[in-house]
Amino acid sequence: MNLALTLATNILLALLLITVTFWLPQLNMYAEKHNPYECGFDPTTSARLPFSMKFFLVAITFLLFDLEIALLLPLPWATQMNNLMLTVNMILALLVILALGLAYEWTQKGLEWIE
Repeated sequence: MNLALTLATNILLALLLITVTFWLPQLNMYAEKHNPYECGFDPTTSARLPFSMKFFLVAITFLLFDLEIALLLPLPWATQMNNLMLTVNMILALLVILALGLAYEWTQKGLEWIE
């Protein structure tokens, strides 16, 4: 009963906050809201600058390997499990998948910044 009441309260509160968030900005519409703000000056260039695709790919690769570290951090505690071979096999499978991804990225020249 307590779980159902807590879930219902949380869902209703979230829906209320989402509704208020979408409803409030529409109450007072004025032109200054639609203009870009650049330290009080009129914008001199377009707000949409071209984005380097190489940088994006390197950033995504970094995030993937950062996630790898997050997945490998609990390994010292995982070695205390009853079935050690299953743990070792899972670790090796994770490392093989990540190594294959790195090799693919390397062969596609995604890690080379300057050609």
